[in-house]
Amino acid sequence: MAADHPSTPPAGPVMAVSAPDNRPAELVLAGQIGTGSLRELEEHLAAPPLREATDWGVDMSEVTHFDLACAYALLRAATLRPKPATLRIHGARRAVQRTLRHAGLDAVAVFEE
Repeated sequence: MAADHPSTPPAGPVMAVSAPDNRPAELVLAGQIGTGSLRELEEHLAAPPLREATDWGVDMSEVTHFDLACAYALLRAATLRPKPATLRIHGARRAVQRTLRHAGLDAVAVFEE
């Protein structure tokens, strides 16, 4: 476990969408997000709070593994939108960032620590 992430995230995937008043919509992910959870991820990404947001984020601070297929799903959600939106990726570990960059998300998202 990396020193900058001392808590123990769940092994299985955890996903939740929040859209607090006057704040950007956010998808919170935790654990291992792989091809087995791709359909659930796509359903969350298609949820109205994210689909309709012009500014949205993904909190990945508790993600220990993110599959390339899931990274492509995130890329599709960011690029195939009815209107342009700003996407921010929060707290992704180095290995997860590599996967996201490999999928091309660095071209459409801002990575934040």
